[in-house]
Amino acid sequence: MKNIVLFGPPGAGKGTQAEIIKLKYDLFHISTGDVFRNNIKNNTELGLLAKGFMNKGELVPDEITIKMLSEVVEKNKHVNGFIFDGFPRTESQAIALEQLLLKFNTSISAMIALEVDDEILINRLLERGKGSGRADDSNREIIENRIKEYYAKTAILKTFYQRKNCYYGVDGIGAIEDITFRIIDVINKL
Repeated sequence: MKNIVLFGPPGAGKGTQAEIIKLKYDLFHISTGDVFRNNIKNNTELGLLAKGFMNKGELVPDEITIKMLSEVVEKNKHVNGFIFDGFPRTESQAIALEQLLLKFNTSISAMIALEVDDEILINRLLERGKGSGRADDSNREIIENRIKEYYAKTAILKTFYQRKNCYYGVDGIGAIEDITFRIIDVINKL
């Protein structure tokens, strides 16, 4: 089973790349943002809690995130592997993910981090916000806060996965196909 953590700041292209990689390797894509939005849309208790944090550009607390993702993994435990998009974001989430995957006798194969300059991220998100209607993509201040939160709270994950010899940084700037090629090159070497 191949399990990939696709990592990077908001706007790095994780969702776009995850969809391509999912099809190529027949993996199940778990987007934390999509899981949150689905729970919010369905007015679940966890969704309403998550909404309050997301609207302020803050990270959703671990216990809420982990409960939502555990449900998704449990329902799809028969797949060839998972692409985790937007999760984990903290070391405690990474440890919780390890424990969850151990229940299914598997682990993370690679953490692939898309590396993109901040100004490019901001412009990508503002552009996406024009068509998506997402409040968190329409306001520069909220976007800057999300990026700041990402660096402040998730930088430690690079070290966490480096210690496990499964961290791979990938240039996330350029044509979608070029970025995909770089990611495929990493996965094919696993």
